[in-house]
Amino acid sequence: MIRPALLWNDVRSAPQAAALIAEMGGPGTWARRTGSVPTASFTVTKLRWLAEHEPDAAARTAHVMLPHDWLTWRLGDRARPPATDRGDASGTGYFSPATGRWLPEMAKAALGKPAGLPRIAAPAEIVARTPRGAALSAGTGDNMGAALGLGLGLGEVVVSIGTSGTAYAVAAEPAADDSGAVAGFADATGRFLPLVATINAARVLTVTARMLGTDADGLARLALAAPAGAQGLTLLPYLDGERSPNRPGANGVLRGLTSSNTTPENLARAAVEAVLCSLADAIDNLADCGITAQRVILIGGAARSEAVRTIAPVIFGVPVTVPEPAEYVALGAARQAAWALSGAAEAPSWPLSGTSLEYTGEPVPLVREQYGALRDATAGWG
Repeated sequence: MIRPALLWNDVRSAPQAAALIAEMGGPGTWARRTGSVPTASFTVTKLRWLAEHEPDAAARTAHVMLPHDWLTWRLGDRARPPATDRGDASGTGYFSPATGRWLPEMAKAALGKPAGLPRIAAPAEIVARTPRGAALSAGTGDNMGAALGLGLGLGEVVVSIGTSGTAYAVAAEPAADDSGAVAGFADATGRFLPLVATINAARVLTVTARMLGTDADGLARLALAAPAGAQGLTLLPYLDGERSPNRPGANGVLRGLTSSNTTPENLARAAVEAVLCSLADAIDNLADCGITAQRVILIGGAARSEAVRTIAPVIFGVPVTVPEPAEYVALGAARQAAWALSGAAEAPSWPLSGTSLEYTGEPVPLVREQYGALRDATAGWG
């Protein structure tokens, strides 16, 4: 190890993202080659940041791998080269989901020197064995794992509200959105996972609950006691910069305060609506790539909130299905392991256990109109 890694949500590499886009052909070239236009979240921008800010560390870097690649390599026979999967590789910025191959020249351009990269494993391949003979599959990214754990079918749209917010769907063809809104990732099965990610999600609700001196359940009760639109109170939830839209220097903005609407109920409602409006924008981004949601599957820690569940169809404009709470990323990892052991060519189908809850609600366009006006008015702020 050279140094502690910059996490994906560390926005310090935003200037490097902009520089790399400009240097290597612009957004269209990046989208065509890598499926995505890199933001500060992509590994390629972290490599450029390292080269610029810690050149000695960059010079000592011989290999670059993702955390689960390192773990698999450490657990297995270290004499064998490390391996990774298509899903997590597609978040690096130097991999082509469409061809399934690395683009080592893009990693070299970022780091300033060639870097060793893991072998790309086939879906459900056994890539190594522990000293005692236990089989190890390649692993995958968190959203790819959740899609596998849910048994997601073509065209189904998932919204996950956890540490990050994501909207994604399984697709048969790779995506290449030169606007940069949709990341054209690969999934864990050999297909593709067009995805929009936000930095600010459940944390917005946690921070708002703290401000109001309550907990998650208390915030939900307050939010459900307020009317849709929070009597004109609107929150832009970009508390720690934002990835979608790409505003790494942004902050949160609260607009529409009056002497009559400044109540705990309205602030709680504004926070829930803000997170959901941000993800409704993400669903719209998927629609621009031809993926239209007929319903939304809602997962993640914040999906346990009754306010989030109840208000979501009002904001999204489609029915919302909430499956039984589970660690779907871990379930996907277990399914990947079982698939690898089975030797099957296709991923086995496992029905989800438990009962899913269905939520519907009459859309209230005013909420997204308020949110959109604030989002657009602050476009140049960060």
